[in-house]
Amino acid sequence: MKKTLAHAVAGVALAGLVVLGSAAPALAAEAAPNDVVVVDEPDTSDLNNIWTFAPLGVPVFGLIQSLNGVPGRLLPS
Repeated sequence: MKKTLAHAVAGVALAGLVVLGSAAPALAAEAAPNDVVVVDEPDTSDLNNIWTFAPLGVPVFGLIQSLNGVPGRLLPS
C-alpha cells in the first residue's frame, strides 16, 4: 500500500513539474510587459486563387479541380 501511494505521489509531482515547465515560457513573457512588439501586416495580395478561397474551411473549387484530374492520372492514356 505504501509503495502504491509513493508511486502516486511521485506521478503527481512529476506531472506538476511538467505543467510548470511548459508554462515557464509564458511566465517569462509576462515578466517584461513594457516591451513593445511591432508586427507588420502580411502580404496577402497573392492569396486570391482557387486554392486559397475557402468559404467552408476547405478550398472547394481547388478540391473539385483536383478530383476531376484524378481519373486522368490513374488511367493510362
